Amino acid sequence: MCGIAGVFHLGTAKPVNPARVEAMCDAIAHRGPDGAGVWTAPGVGLGHRRLAIIDIAGSPQPMASADGRLMLVFNGEIYNYRELRRELAASGAQFHTDGDSEVILAAYQCWGVACLPRLNGMFAFALYDMTARTLLLARDRLGVKPLFTAELADGSVIFGSELKALLAHPSLRREVDPLAVEDYLGWGYVPDHRCLLKGVAKLPAGHYQLLRQGSGVAAPPVGWWDVSFAERRKGSAADLSAELIHLLRDAVTSRMVADVPLGAFLSGGVDSSSVVALMAEASARPVRSCSIGFDAAALDETAYAEAVARRFGCDHTARQVSPDDFAEVSHLAAMFDEPFADASALPTWRVCQLARESVTVALSGDGADEAFAGYRRHRLFAAEERLRGLLPAGLRRGLFGTLGRFYPKADWAPRPLRAKTTLLALGTSGAAAYADAVSVTGAALRQRLYSEAYLRLRGEYRAEQAFEACMAGAPARSALDAAQYADLKFWLPGDILTKVDRTSMAVGLEAREPLLDHRLIEFAASLPEAMRVRQGPLGGLLGGAQGKWLLKQTMRRYLPDDILFRPKQGFVTPIAAWFRGPLAGVAQGIGGTGSALARTGWFEAVRLSAIAEAHISGRADHGRLLWQLLMLDTSLTQLGVAG
Repeated sequence: MCGIAGVFHLGTAKPVNPARVEAMCDAIAHRGPDGAGVWTAPGVGLGHRRLAIIDIAGSPQPMASADGRLMLVFNGEIYNYRELRRELAASGAQFHTDGDSEVILAAYQCWGVACLPRLNGMFAFALYDMTARTLLLARDRLGVKPLFTAELADGSVIFGSELKALLAHPSLRREVDPLAVEDYLGWGYVPDHRCLLKGVAKLPAGHYQLLRQGSGVAAPPVGWWDVSFAERRKGSAADLSAELIHLLRDAVTSRMVADVPLGAFLSGGVDSSSVVALMAEASARPVRSCSIGFDAAALDETAYAEAVARRFGCDHTARQVSPDDFAEVSHLAAMFDEPFADASALPTWRVCQLARESVTVALSGDGADEAFAGYRRHRLFAAEERLRGLLPAGLRRGLFGTLGRFYPKADWAPRPLRAKTTLLALGTSGAAAYADAVSVTGAALRQRLYSEAYLRLRGEYRAEQAFEACMAGAPARSALDAAQYADLKFWLPGDILTKVDRTSMAVGLEAREPLLDHRLIEFAASLPEAMRVRQGPLGGLLGGAQGKWLLKQTMRRYLPDDILFRPKQGFVTPIAAWFRGPLAGVAQGIGGTGSALARTGWFEAVRLSAIAEAHISGRADHGRLLWQLLMLDTSLTQLGVAG
C-alpha cells in the first residue's frame, strides 16, 4: 500500500523536473511514510511513497525490470503473487526480490496488458516501457485503489493516487466542474465518472489506459474486467454453500500475508464477524480486532463486537467516539479533497486510528452487502419489482403516483406504515426508483436549492442519469441484478471504497477487503435471486425479507443467530443532533454571505438558511443535507475555488 504520482509527455519527450514529481509525492506522504523514490527519463517521471508491507527491505520503488526495460510505481497488493512468481520463474523469469512489485514487471513482460486478468489484488500502477515509449496506467477490478489523471496545456498527463498529488503541480487549473456539484448533491460524493475540478479524471475501476509518447493525444481508457449477472449457477443450497465457504476461506487467508502486524475491523455485524471468524480459523495466534462505538446508546454496537471477539478469542480493543468529534470537520474534508458527505467517514477514520496503534494491515468486511444483496433497499426493490410486473406502467403511474403524492410523510410511524416512498417508487420505472433510493438529496429538493444561474449551467443533466444508464446497460437477468450491478460499479468505488482508502491511508494503515475478492464477487453475481434475497409477507413489502441469505446460512457454523439475523444498523454519526447543538451556528452560516457556497452563486441563500432554521427548530430533519452542504463549503474553501 502506497502512493504514486508522475508526469508523462504525450508529444515531444521534454525533460521532467524530478523536484516537481517529488513535490507531487510529498503531497501524499501520509500514504507512504516508510520510503520515497523518484525516477525520470526524457518525457517521463515516476514517483512513489511506500508503506512497507511485504519484503520490507527488498522492494523499493520506482522499480526496474530485470532487463532494465520497464519501470514501475505501484500502489496496492497482489494476493496471488507467489503463484504467479512460480509460473513466471518456470518460464525463465528471474527475480531479485521477494515482493509483488517485481511480479507485475515480469507478468507484463510475459503477457503484456493480458497480465491484468491474472492479477488477484487491489492495485493502481503506472508502468513505463522504455522501448515502446508507452505508459500503462491500470486500476483493479472494483476500484479499491484510486488513480486520478489530468491532461495539461503543455501536452503532458499527470497522475496520482489522490487529487492533492495533482494539485501540487503548478499547471493544474483549479476550475470547478458545475456538473460535479449536481452529482455531489445527488450522491453525497463525486462519482468516478467526474471530478470536482474540470480536466481531472478518475481512471475507472477495471480499466487501463495506454499512453504513447509522440502521439500527442491520450488514448481513452479500456475496460479489462466486468462482472456479469447474466448467468445462473445450478445446484442445491448445500452445494452452493460449500463452494461459498471455500471461496471465503481463500479470500481471507490470501489477505493475511504480511511482514508486518495484521488485524481486523470488527463491528459485530455479519460481514466483519465472518472475516474475523475465518481469520481465527486460519491463525495460530489470537486475531487482533478493534471496534469503535458512540456514547449514544442507540448508535453503539460495541457489545456485539465484543461478543464476537470473545467467541473467537481475539485480542480486542474498543473505544468510544464522543459526539464532540464535530471539531474534526476540516481535517476530515482535507482527507478527501473533493467534497465527501458519507458521515460514517468519521467513525471509519477513528477505527483506522485505533487499528494503527497496534497493526499496519487491517481486514474489513466491506463488499458483501453489494455482492449478496444485503441492504434493505435491495429487499424492498425486489419486492417492488414483483408488483410492477403485475400492473401496466400507465396504470401504475396513475394509481401509485397519485397515492404517493397525497400519502403523508409519516417518519414517526412504524416502518411498514411509512408507505409514501414505496408508493412513489411504484409509480415510476424500476431504475428511476432505485436511483432515488440510493441517492442522498432528491432531484426535487436539489431543484429548489439551486439558483437560476446554476440551473442554466446544469442544463438538462441530472445526477441520477448516469446511475440509471449503468442499470440499463447491466449484464443482468433481473431488476435486482441490475441494481446490484450499479451498486458494484457506481456506488461502491465512489463512496465505500473511497471512504476506506482515504481514512486508512490518512493514518498509514493498509485496509484489505477479502469480501471483494473478484472470484467471490463473480460467484455471488451468478447466484439465483432466492439465494440472495428471501422474501417475507406480501413479497417483502411489509418487511420480513432476508438479504445475504446464502452467506448467512453458510456462516451459521461459525456465528450465532443473534449476530447473523439482527437488524442491520450501519456505521453512523449523530450529525442531526450536532446541527441542533454545537454545530447550530455553523448550519446558520452555510447560507450567509461569508460562506464559500454563497460566493459561488450556485444556491439560493434564503433557501439554505430556511433549511438550517427548520432543522435547528426541530420542524424537519435536514441533518444529512446540512452535512453535505458543510462538506462542500469546506472543500471549496480548502481548494481555494468558488465556482
